[in-house]
Amino acid sequence: MSGRPVESRPRLSDRQRLHWLRLIRTPNVGPATFRDLVNRYGSAEAALEILPELVISGGGGRPPRIPTLNDAEREMNEAARCGARFTCIGDGDYPAMLRQMDHPPPVVAVKGVAAVFDLPAVAIVGARNASLAGLKMARMLAADLGREGLAIISGLARGIDAAAHEGALATGTVGVFAGGLDRPYPPENVELAARIAAGGGAILSEMPFGWEPRAQDFPRRNRLVAGLSLGLVVVEAAQRSGSLISARLAGEMGRLVFAVPGSPLDPRAAGANGLLKDGAILVTEAADVSAALAPLLGHGQAVRPKLEEPPDFTGAPPPGDSDRERVIEALGTTPVSVDEIIRHTGLHPAQVFMVLLELDLAGRLERHSGGTVSIVFA
Repeated sequence: MSGRPVESRPRLSDRQRLHWLRLIRTPNVGPATFRDLVNRYGSAEAALEILPELVISGGGGRPPRIPTLNDAEREMNEAARCGARFTCIGDGDYPAMLRQMDHPPPVVAVKGVAAVFDLPAVAIVGARNASLAGLKMARMLAADLGREGLAIISGLARGIDAAAHEGALATGTVGVFAGGLDRPYPPENVELAARIAAGGGAILSEMPFGWEPRAQDFPRRNRLVAGLSLGLVVVEAAQRSGSLISARLAGEMGRLVFAVPGSPLDPRAAGANGLLKDGAILVTEAADVSAALAPLLGHGQAVRPKLEEPPDFTGAPPPGDSDRERVIEALGTTPVSVDEIIRHTGLHPAQVFMVLLELDLAGRLERHSGGTVSIVFA
């Protein structure tokens, strides 16, 4: 597959990119908080200036450790040494499908060819300890779908993931890392990751360079796998597995969920068979996937760069101490929607959003799917 390298398309200025990287690498700043900060203060640079004050207002014990410009430049230089670069949501080469996610990662590191992100894509995931039949099925599906013009997305894990990448090497595949791009996992797939990036595909991560993947990072990786795709195919998966997390995330995002049936006697098929019982689309050949995706093709990629609809922070005065107390009292460990908090407290939406932003930066707020939130008690 040919295409322009990731360095060749329109992008933010180097100064903007440095401040975006500093902001997203600040503790307790995730994609949703990043969006609210930039929308409220106009730029990442301005948000970084006010950040310590917001953390203290939210009850944080000490100001956050904000990366310096030197820290950001060091990570950018490390990316360049690895042949990678950072792309931001405002850049022309930011993967278009990611923009359709709730809270897309503001900054991702990419190595490879940007054109692979222009292809409609399907994810193929499954068991690490896959059967020979499962591996053969993953390779076959990936190769056949690739020949039909689809990119294949997966997580570079052992087993089904690796087989899917191998099947699509000639047509375009994207590997998503749970750690930094310089920390591929598992070690035996280092060579496969290099072949993907060098052969017309791409590897991608939202994590910092030097970041060793932890158990909690793999669901974040799975979220990006689902987000990059129009649909997600589970080939083999046990009842409790990361592949089922990926399928759940794909369904929550409105992506199609597919599953390959397996023997009821094989525990590696239990998860996929369960998905079929719950309404997943049955797959025995690539045509099952391409037929279901056909109505979506041509519609999934044309999305303008944006940071979602911002809350209107200008419509009310800043929250006072009593306002903060009312919001905190309304929160508990059970997730609730922001609209419920607004109705219960009677505060202006801008004031509620501001208090939630402060709590998030102080590490006292947890965000859940569907835009709900809960408080974190020490």
